[in-house]
Amino acid sequence: MRNFKEKIGDAKVSELVALLKERELPLIHENATIEQAVNAMGRFEHTRLLYVVDDVGKLVGTISLGMLVRHVFSPSREPKIHPRLLIGMITDETAKDLMQKNLVVTTGEEEVLVVLKKMVRANVKEIPVLDNEKKVAADLTIIDLLRFIANFTNHG
Repeated sequence: MRNFKEKIGDAKVSELVALLKERELPLIHENATIEQAVNAMGRFEHTRLLYVVDDVGKLVGTISLGMLVRHVFSPSREPKIHPRLLIGMITDETAKDLMQKNLVVTTGEEEVLVVLKKMVRANVKEIPVLDNEKKVAADLTIIDLLRFIANFTNHG
């Protein structure tokens, strides 16, 4: 990490975000059904994480692809439930029921290397960038961070 630190200095997340191609944020309302969450997950190719927001757009949780798959295809449901009933079950629950509330987040002011370390420690591959109102301004993947560091060290 010391070599990276020497090369990229105190580069901020906002500098990285400015270089990213604009992409739609994977946001879903906390009252969305699990079926809507499944559909939303399929719309976002760059991510495997949905950001759950409240009525004012504030981040309140996340739903990962793994969490969604485990929930929908839970072994506890298999022996007792006919597949026709599965759709009814996933439409009764909401994103708020399923979401993870312990969030790993960043802001535009945080240093890129600090965020990378934070993501590695928490074993997350994606992280939301929050604005001052706790709304998702951007999302970063571990690939975005690695590309930024590689480009910076090759050209910086």
